[in-house]
Amino acid sequence: MTPRHQRPLARRKLLVALGGMVVAAPVAAAVAPHALAEVGADDAAPEAQAAGGLPLTIVNGTGTFGNADVHVYIVGNVDGRQVRVTPEGTVSPVALSDNGADGYTDYAIGLAGGGGETRLNLPHLSGRIYVSLGEKLKFKVVEDGAGNAALQYPAGWVESDPNYGVLHDCAEFTYNSAGMFCNTTMVDMFSVPLAIRLTGARDQTTGTVRPGGRTAVFDAVRGVEEFAPLVVDDTRVIAPGHGLDAGLFPKDYLAPYVDEVWSTYTGKDLRITTNAGTFTGRVRGDRLTFDGPAQVSFAKPSTRDVLFCDGNLAAPNDGTTGPVAAVLGAGFNRSTLVSSADQPTTDPATFYGTALTNHYAKAVHAATEDGRAYGFAFDDVADFASYIQDTAPTGLRLTLGAF
Repeated sequence: MTPRHQRPLARRKLLVALGGMVVAAPVAAAVAPHALAEVGADDAAPEAQAAGGLPLTIVNGTGTFGNADVHVYIVGNVDGRQVRVTPEGTVSPVALSDNGADGYTDYAIGLAGGGGETRLNLPHLSGRIYVSLGEKLKFKVVEDGAGNAALQYPAGWVESDPNYGVLHDCAEFTYNSAGMFCNTTMVDMFSVPLAIRLTGARDQTTGTVRPGGRTAVFDAVRGVEEFAPLVVDDTRVIAPGHGLDAGLFPKDYLAPYVDEVWSTYTGKDLRITTNAGTFTGRVRGDRLTFDGPAQVSFAKPSTRDVLFCDGNLAAPNDGTTGPVAAVLGAGFNRSTLVSSADQPTTDPATFYGTALTNHYAKAVHAATEDGRAYGFAFDDVADFASYIQDTAPTGLRLTLGAF
């Protein structure tokens, strides 16, 4: 598989693919950069076009919650419209009239009785499969800035959000005529262990949390002083970027490491290889400037820029600045930029080796059986994200793991 960082970046396109969802949410979600990308039908060979109506199987492997206490929501975007999927597998536009007397919708899809697998039908759309355990989620339909119906999504990292006390999580996907593109995500938070299995041209599984892995994540994050406030009881661990915005994480946490990178590459070259070629950079003045297929440069990023892979590390979908920014973002989060002048690094044994690192991303990667996770926005650099795709899918299986 071609490394994700060597493909045209889709981080900005995914925000468009979700349309009003991000605008309507209480806080803009930092979602994974490829699974929700607008993959066009032209990207797949005619003989590999995916048919509509993909079988979706939901498996409750929590061992703690019965099927009656598990609620599924499939919500997203079709042609710029906010939609939800009904239990019958049809797409229904969201509407203000869907809000009940309490002000919230009830888009929940129940699981099969008796504890067995639940079989659904997934139509073409870009969106998320949410699961909540115990309580139902409170989705609310509102009007966006253009007067269109849009859905407010859960923001489990915001204490004032009505779903803050609800145990929930989600997987992300785009399913269209080009195929299925999906991932489990910890970009915003980690709560419910989720695994996806995609069958079709190949049989692929990712995201599986090893036995005891959920507890290990909570313990590992709680064990680092600066990260400990990100643990919310036994409900979830909030990603440090959101923790920073909430005042729970130091705004200058990574500043010493960023300064060390700037100092290191004032006197020697940093080489970043992408599909466009190799970019060679040094700090000139106050900017890290690269020459190569094109000249691109970056101002010194803040801790927030690194954690969100945005701001001074923003990655436009231009084939040059974007891929270099993605590799830099991964190198900062994995703390490999000082130790290796050739990026991206591909040996996971070298990741997260410094005291100042993204200990949250380190913990979620250590918890999965294949070592892959979406712990930050460009965790797909060098294929370390829990992302899979198939241009001829025959089925998708979402398993809720054991607690």
